[in-house]
Amino acid sequence: MTTPIMTEAELRAAVARELPGVRADLERLVRIPGIAFDGFDHAHVERSAEAVAELLRGCGLDVEVVRAGGQPAVIGRKAAPPGAPTVMLYAHHDVQPVGDRTLWESDPFEPVERDGRLYGRGAADDKAGIMAHLAALRAFGDRLPVGVVLFIEGEEEYGSDSLEQLLAEHRDRIASDVIVIADSTNWDIGVPALTTSLRGIVNCFVEVRTLDHAVHSGMFGGAVPDALTTLVRLLATLHDDDGNVAVAGLVSRDNATVDYPEGRFRAEAGLAAGVQLIGTGRITDRLWTRPALAVLGIDAPATAEAPNALVPAAKAKLSVRLAPGDDPTRAYAALRDHLERHAPWGAQVSVTFEHDGAPCVIDATGPMFQAARAAFRTAWDGTDPVDIGVGGSIPFIATFQELFPQAAILVTGVEDPHARAHGPNESLHLGEFARVCLAEALLLAAVAEAGRAGVDAESR
Repeated sequence: MTTPIMTEAELRAAVARELPGVRADLERLVRIPGIAFDGFDHAHVERSAEAVAELLRGCGLDVEVVRAGGQPAVIGRKAAPPGAPTVMLYAHHDVQPVGDRTLWESDPFEPVERDGRLYGRGAADDKAGIMAHLAALRAFGDRLPVGVVLFIEGEEEYGSDSLEQLLAEHRDRIASDVIVIADSTNWDIGVPALTTSLRGIVNCFVEVRTLDHAVHSGMFGGAVPDALTTLVRLLATLHDDDGNVAVAGLVSRDNATVDYPEGRFRAEAGLAAGVQLIGTGRITDRLWTRPALAVLGIDAPATAEAPNALVPAAKAKLSVRLAPGDDPTRAYAALRDHLERHAPWGAQVSVTFEHDGAPCVIDATGPMFQAARAAFRTAWDGTDPVDIGVGGSIPFIATFQELFPQAAILVTGVEDPHARAHGPNESLHLGEFARVCLAEALLLAAVAEAGRAGVDAESR
């Protein structure tokens, strides 16, 4: 006899019951500084993986900590009831470095609640994603109506270098009918969203050289170009006067489905008074369906230590966000060609690739997406979810699409526009997090119902 699927009222009560424990476990995870970047103590990433594994075991899952040359990921499995679909629940337990600690209003690894938000590195990105998955599992208890695979990655913030190999090695164990990736954002506080496109990324370094050694700025200045001035002039060629990316060959489209009011955008971005937006066209097109190019850093003498000498070489790190439909290899070649072709004053220019990731577009149609939208609508008390693009990159989604072409991929979010993921004072809106947890529980119930309906239709 098939166990009845829990009702909305039962799930609301169960999620509310579990939330205090979910928050306590989230705070314990936030206290672990699991940073996968080079130069950090990776023992903390190991601790983080073990802590996640323990939480998964507490939900009755068969758990294994796995790796493929990189940082540890955690896989937890629970078999589906007869005839029910299996759902993969993805999140990641590693976090970004904290940067300048003086910019944080509290210790980034000591969670603190202020004005209804929980502050701490990883509180939103993406340890809340882990705990949203666990909140749903805890709410169901022994009445989980679907099979689940929890795949909790350990180096997403560092580029997911070993993820493709992990997926290949464990493909049969993690194969699923539906994939829920809890690593995106909602449209606004009070308005849920499904992410249906993400930009790709290409990061590289460009170095210019004008001299074989530093020389006296008075003796040679005026005839010899210094490398810093040369680099600045080169970087200035990457945008036109309006701030649009000026690299020929990059894909650019104007097809965002909603617009972003400028006043709201300026406030949420924290734009300084008087600073103009760059680019032209709708803000959402600039963020979602066109390329963006930023200078992330420059290697040069610090101002406090700079002598009166012409700098012989200077180096910058560049990051390009690629519009959906672009190809990272082709985009890198276009950027490299632009930099080499625009070298000022015959300077020597060298471009070095760092990493890339493919953009993606998700066809958000079909019964599983209908189930997701219904779950969100219920959790947000009748507010319809918005289909959004995201300017950031989750390159492995394209890998999931390739490996599991029949699976419905739902990209959901625990963040909101004020979360400040990757920046100082990252935080999680606790009221929205409660809705996310309820929405995921409702989604699993709806997926189970859709799976049963499909089985019944086949049997008729």
